[in-house]
Amino acid sequence: MSLDIGLYRLGLVPTLITLPLVLLCLGLGVWQIHRLHWKEALIAQRAATAKAPPVAPPRTLAEARRLVLRRIIERGSFLNDKEILVHAIAPDGAAGFDVLTPLREADGRFVFVNRGFVPTALRDRATRAAGDPAGIVRVSGRVVLPTSPGMFVPDNRPQRGVWYRIDLLAMAKTDGLARVAPFYIDADRTPNPGGWPQGGTALPELPNHHLQYTITWFSLAAIGLYIYFKAQRLPKAEPHDEPIRHS
Repeated sequence: MSLDIGLYRLGLVPTLITLPLVLLCLGLGVWQIHRLHWKEALIAQRAATAKAPPVAPPRTLAEARRLVLRRIIERGSFLNDKEILVHAIAPDGAAGFDVLTPLREADGRFVFVNRGFVPTALRDRATRAAGDPAGIVRVSGRVVLPTSPGMFVPDNRPQRGVWYRIDLLAMAKTDGLARVAPFYIDADRTPNPGGWPQGGTALPELPNHHLQYTITWFSLAAIGLYIYFKAQRLPKAEPHDEPIRHS
């Protein structure tokens, strides 16, 4: 079954195949436009947050949610012997761990601090003993709330000391701590003694490729339509040879 329209003969089967695919590509292109605006707003918000002056550490979960990624300065003493290593990948692709260490605040509350990244070779605290400060320390970083793990992130195995994601309640239980803050501090790039851990690596720049994705989906829609109409175009009629006339 087909429908002749001008120079084109639109076949039913090619139309039923092409039309949904083109509409899908167009829909994905529109969706990527919305994603582009969302990502640009998120990047702008993060940039503005980075420039904002430090605020006091939040005391409640509701306050922490309002202050996500805001810079704070906290003072307390590290419980270095209770650090927890979470599997991580450095920005340069090196495998290693993020060092999560509980910090005892003046009022007795504990807040975990992601002090930064250490390579696998420095997993043992003895290999970076210079980076374990004693006494009261000053910590500068951002407020971060733990996020839900992705479907490809393995489960933590606290009983074996194997961690793949930050779970503050499980970490507090493992370390035997009470009154743990519902957020953690992601330390900035302030150098630690001995150079390790290296802070400021857990929050990389947000990638924004949505404009390229938008162009790709709209281009695929245009290519699909071009191929469709090219294939459906009727062949040009060949001119008939005029008969030879004898005088």
